[in-house]
Amino acid sequence: MPLPPPSVERTLVQLRNVQLFGYKRVDGRWDIEARITDTKNHEYPISSKTIPKGEPVHDMWVRVTIDHQMNVLDADAASDAAPYDNHCTAIAPDYRRHLIGLNLFRGFRKDVKERLGGIHGCSHITELLTYLPTAALQTFASDVQDNADSGVKPFQLDRCHALESHSEAVRRYYPRWYRGSKTG
Repeated sequence: MPLPPPSVERTLVQLRNVQLFGYKRVDGRWDIEARITDTKNHEYPISSKTIPKGEPVHDMWVRVTIDHQMNVLDADAASDAAPYDNHCTAIAPDYRRHLIGLNLFRGFRKDVKERLGGIHGCSHITELLTYLPTAALQTFASDVQDNADSGVKPFQLDRCHALESHSEAVRRYYPRWYRGSKTG
């Protein structure tokens, strides 16, 4: 169901696009990539230059290589467009150094904020990193059988309100894992 139509006329001035990519590698590892682009619907003058209408203000990437335990084995960051050119892109190598060794499911967002937040990183690339755990989960889901009858609790249960163990959806689709309706 889409959003209801806006109640007043409006003009698009900014478009931010975030894309997430999950790849299964032939060596058994996984690459999770994220890209952010920002464009304006008008010429955009900033201190360093004027960015033409429709040209990206930001076009930035980050990639992590992970194993099945969600450990970051390698990482890269790059900027194809940045408002302050080399001043922005100079931080990219720090991402590799600070991300390798982290785990996407064990304190990743907190560790990223501590290591690469504020003046220690690029705010846009660091923001992209917050999407990686969920992107990895969705990527792994492509490789996991959704078998409600196996002896292992499906990974997606108790990760959102719809699939909470007491929900009607779990009762219907995963009866083995249903814990009865909540009272009070």
